[in-house]
Amino acid sequence: MIDEALVANLVRSTIGGALIGAAAGGFILVSGRIAGISGILGAAVTGARAAWAWAFLAGLVLAVPVGLLLGAGPLAVHLQGGPWLLASAGLLVGIGTRLSSGCTSGHGVCGLSNLSPRSLTATAIFMGSAGLTAFIVHHLWK
Repeated sequence: MIDEALVANLVRSTIGGALIGAAAGGFILVSGRIAGISGILGAAVTGARAAWAWAFLAGLVLAVPVGLLLGAGPLAVHLQGGPWLLASAGLLVGIGTRLSSGCTSGHGVCGLSNLSPRSLTATAIFMGSAGLTAFIVHHLWK
């Protein structure tokens, strides 16, 4: 028997991935810039003429309400941890993006598609760290 919820999630994920790839490709074609979120956020916060970066970030934030208005349905998100754990995790991600000179979107989506060895290394470290963290949290942290 086919699990309809699984199929729906696979379809949503596939469409979402295609949209991310199209947006990243369109962004580099139009602006000549890599669509790395940490770099775009940095440009928005520190840049004197960063209207493009604020527009990009607004698009990220507005995508969820627009999707809901178009009938995409709410996403089931289950956060496991209090505000301090989530803030700490965000801080660690921020430090990691600084150390690797980019984030998962910049390295994983754009860098890999450009066959960048640096992005391959960074993405392997991101994914390895994520897998190890998930293993520790779900199997060893009791």
